[in-house]
Amino acid sequence: MPIRHAVWKVGATPVPLHEVSLGKEALLEQMIVQDPSILSDRWLLIGRQVRTAHGGIIDLLALNQDGQLIVIELKRSQTPRDVVAQALDYASWAQNLSADEIAEIYSQFSGGVTLGDAFKGRFNLDLDEEQLNGSHQIVIVAASLDLSSERIVTYLNDAGLAINVIFFQVFEDGDRQYLSRAWLLDPVETESKAADRQTGVKGKWNGEYYVSLGQDEDRDWAEARQYNFISAGGGPWYSRTLALLSPGDRVWVNVPRFGYVGVGRVTGTPVRSSEFQVAVDGTMRPVLEVVQPGHYDRFLDDEEKCEYFVPVEWEYTRPLTEAVSEIGFFGNQNTVCRPRAPRWDYTVKSLKRIFGIHDQLADTTTPPTHSSCPGTPRS
Repeated sequence: MPIRHAVWKVGATPVPLHEVSLGKEALLEQMIVQDPSILSDRWLLIGRQVRTAHGGIIDLLALNQDGQLIVIELKRSQTPRDVVAQALDYASWAQNLSADEIAEIYSQFSGGVTLGDAFKGRFNLDLDEEQLNGSHQIVIVAASLDLSSERIVTYLNDAGLAINVIFFQVFEDGDRQYLSRAWLLDPVETESKAADRQTGVKGKWNGEYYVSLGQDEDRDWAEARQYNFISAGGGPWYSRTLALLSPGDRVWVNVPRFGYVGVGRVTGTPVRSSEFQVAVDGTMRPVLEVVQPGHYDRFLDDEEKCEYFVPVEWEYTRPLTEAVSEIGFFGNQNTVCRPRAPRWDYTVKSLKRIFGIHDQLADTTTPPTHSSCPGTPRS
């Protein structure tokens, strides 16, 4: 059913705020340009009023840190069904944009700043042109959506197309106005659908999961390796995809900016940091008692932002200093995804050779040139 908010002013006698019209939707577009986090704090806005080869005009274009292109269309005065069809038409054009064309769009939007510099500044990552526009999302911005259009969007999403709707409402309190935002569908799932098809010709998933594991002041691969887990936290964008994993699933772990460091089998389901236990000398102990102080303990009382752990039985690991990173290897910033790209097949087959894992190994894969010290298999 259509999503609607109601807002009250807090007090001994709560006072409901009245919903009002924003007026011109151009104002919302201008607000988004000034502060793109109104849509998402994980996107880099790269274009406004982008003209397509078919004569249409895309309201806004953005990139996320995996190089996914996000086509953003404001509903304006169109009927809801028309705006869905229009967004699909625009996406059909945008999906074929080359790296050079995307860079030119951003250059015009930014007044000359290079896309590589902007990407580095926004995400602290180097832009990988091979992954740029490897997949895309469609986001419709609307104050409301009729039930028929909502069913269409839900159907397309269930069919594997990464499409979503952001609803905005405006509430008035005296001479002040407040903007509220809600997603029709879980944005984590929408991004995950796009990530599943990241880069290149779309194919079948090979059954092996990709995991991106953070290495920072809050978490450490050495601890994950020692105590047999993977983890993520800081918000649903990072931790919710852990729920894709089930006991028995194989995961290949990549540490961004370092490389691949291990492979293992999942042995349990996601557990909050305050409840997760690990084996130490044959005894189960709370993970927060055995890791370094300050690790994994942020947002302990916040169910959404706290760290979540998944237990893993490692088949093979190596230290961070010996991480494997090769040109052509798959990379993605989602914590967990099921890639359907040819480069994922290539990555897994190559890592099996490098790690010495021989199950279902295709002899036709040519091992890439690499220089790394041998790791230590772990039972």
